[in-house]
Amino acid sequence: MGRGQVLKIIMSYKEKVLLAREFRKNLTKSEDIFWQAIRKNQILGYRFRKQHVIKGYIVDFYCPKLKLAIEIDGGIHLSKKKLDKERMLIIEKTGVVFFRISSFLVESDIELAQEKLIKFINKL
Repeated sequence: MGRGQVLKIIMSYKEKVLLAREFRKNLTKSEDIFWQAIRKNQILGYRFRKQHVIKGYIVDFYCPKLKLAIEIDGGIHLSKKKLDKERMLIIEKTGVVFFRISSFLVESDIELAQEKLIKFINKL
């Protein structure tokens, strides 16, 4: 099963939370790099959660105070663009906004990735 696979219909909320817990233990390389850069209130004092369930879908990172979901777009997202768009629209209906960033940028220049996130947050 791919990490980006949409399983909302066939999984219960409890199963999805358990899956998110497993994802937290096994972050991708870019997710781990990004997590190290945003954890412990490093971005403007905001607290983030990793692999968080919203409306039955798992987002890479989430800041409850800002209602901000962050998605690291890597290979799986390229093959699942339509499903990603549908999932994003469902979550956005709850007032959550998305910040998307490429895994390439995260892995090649984490400082620039942080700057882009800070600029995005400052515009909220």
